[in-house]
Amino acid sequence: MLNIEKLDKQEWKGEHLPVSYTSEYYYDISIERTEDGFSIPVQKKKFDMPFTHVPEDGDYPDRLYEDWWEKAEAFGIVEDGKLLAAIEVNPEEWSNRLLITELFTDEKIRRKGYGKKLIDLAKKMTLEQGYRVLMLETQSSNVNAVDFYLSQGFTLIGFDSCCYTNTDMQRKEVRFNMGWFPDNKAE
Repeated sequence: MLNIEKLDKQEWKGEHLPVSYTSEYYYDISIERTEDGFSIPVQKKKFDMPFTHVPEDGDYPDRLYEDWWEKAEAFGIVEDGKLLAAIEVNPEEWSNRLLITELFTDEKIRRKGYGKKLIDLAKKMTLEQGYRVLMLETQSSNVNAVDFYLSQGFTLIGFDSCCYTNTDMQRKEVRFNMGWFPDNKAE
């Protein structure tokens, strides 16, 4: 059994997290104007060809303790000096929310319960520190992540159809905002 430890900011600042994924499915979003508002169906669909996301291909790579997360804390699993899993959280004080800014598990230890342990740690911090919601961001094309978060009690609380590019909807890579509510009222 591998142990989760707090990752010292001085030692781990800037540590690259090789967050990438391949998916055969995506959550398709269509925004339809209706006579009295909008209809926004979200449906799981299959890609024509598997979709692979690799941040190093021009997007922003994931790193621990970025400067804009001023009060970030990171926890992870380290074996022989190698980071095998990590979660980083940062309080959004003005709204009393705790944000998961990074979550990573190495392929070597996926599907062994370590992602759940990291999420449970963030949930515990949310409860103990009195935050009203634990939030994170993922992509509509990352169906495995979305389904994992749903299994952990998160719910879709919003989306951004042009967060990454102006063609996110066409690319099927829409930003999903997901939240876990300690009082379970929003689930």
